[in-house]
Amino acid sequence: MLKIRKFQKGDELALWKLKYDTIRKINTRDYTEEQTFAWAPDVFDAENWAKKIKTMNPFVAEIDGNIVGYADIQIDGYIDHFFCHFDYQGQGVGKALMQAIFKNGQAKGIERFYSHVSITASPFFEHFGFVVIKQQSVDIRGQVLTNFVMEKFI
Repeated sequence: MLKIRKFQKGDELALWKLKYDTIRKINTRDYTEEQTFAWAPDVFDAENWAKKIKTMNPFVAEIDGNIVGYADIQIDGYIDHFFCHFDYQGQGVGKALMQAIFKNGQAKGIERFYSHVSITASPFFEHFGFVVIKQQSVDIRGQVLTNFVMEKFI
């Protein structure tokens, strides 16, 4: 059964692995190997990651106790991370996370939700009513990746 909960101490490495695996196995459809390796490097700073993810305070999706996705919503409506485990895409995990984001955001009075969305994830965000504001090129560890600034007003 799918459950959405808030981030808990101890989730850090599982969330990094989920992000890493998703980028390396799913985003390769739209980005080169060099780009995905820059985006999800083999070596990372676990301490900095733990601080970042704690600050983001994401929602975490679980099925039978296994973490299968996570996403955050910041106070200004910015969705910084949105990742669904590669084995669980198309099974309602992303939908449940997006619903949690919208519900939480609306409770905080957020009217504009926005994100910097990968080529791969843009159809998913469009499905939930987000529109492209602009295409941009982002430098990540020496690799230039294309993504889209997308927004949705509630």
